[in-house]
Amino acid sequence: MTLKVIGAGFGRTGTWSTFAALNRLGFPCYHMQEVILNKANKGHLDFWRKVANSPPGSQQDWNQVFANYTATVDNPGCCVWKELLSAYPDAKVLLTLHPRGPAAWYDSTVDTIYFTKNVWQFKILEWLTPFGWKFGDMSSKLVWGRTLNGVMDDRDKAIARYSTYIEEVQAAVPPDQLLLFKVTEGWSPLCRFLGVPEPDEPFPNLNDRATIKKIIAEIVNGSYIMLGLSIAAILLVLAALLLWLG
Repeated sequence: MTLKVIGAGFGRTGTWSTFAALNRLGFPCYHMQEVILNKANKGHLDFWRKVANSPPGSQQDWNQVFANYTATVDNPGCCVWKELLSAYPDAKVLLTLHPRGPAAWYDSTVDTIYFTKNVWQFKILEWLTPFGWKFGDMSSKLVWGRTLNGVMDDRDKAIARYSTYIEEVQAAVPPDQLLLFKVTEGWSPLCRFLGVPEPDEPFPNLNDRATIKKIIAEIVNGSYIMLGLSIAAILLVLAALLLWLG
């Protein structure tokens, strides 16, 4: 397979619903959930860590992660949309936008996927688990650092970055190769852009905030378990040491 659709829109811009829509239209789609939830993609996090630790603009063997997909939306693919367009020059670029604007995007992001930076329990997983430090390293460098310029802790700067980013994409991609899309617009603009018929069914409306909140809760619970096990191990070592000294 080869990429036909490159999603340039940030996470929390309706990418989960767009992911479902593209799959429905016959474009097997990549999304952050394919990195962290799809067990068949076991090595993908390591690949994206390599991308995160490579200079911006570096070309990779993209087939390692996109071999089974013809579309990508959301992080981490949107972070390298320029590199992907260079590798797949005939692909169309889909720039998803939050239906309620930049401020709503910021509030949604901070409330959900920014948990790798603003939820202290995730730091425990970074210290104690391979997944935690790999995912934390990748997201910190590639998503929050490179793509969002490290400004997420400043609301005004982050909102300005969102708007500037849209201008950057529009300036770089030919108009006939680019679609600015809000999921509230439904099937019509997306299907016209891709040259496929509209399905006779409602456009997907996935409650991804609830799903992400559930994932975050599971991660928090996991961090408490890991912390408890670590404390128990330390206490056992101390007890053994005291017995030996006694």
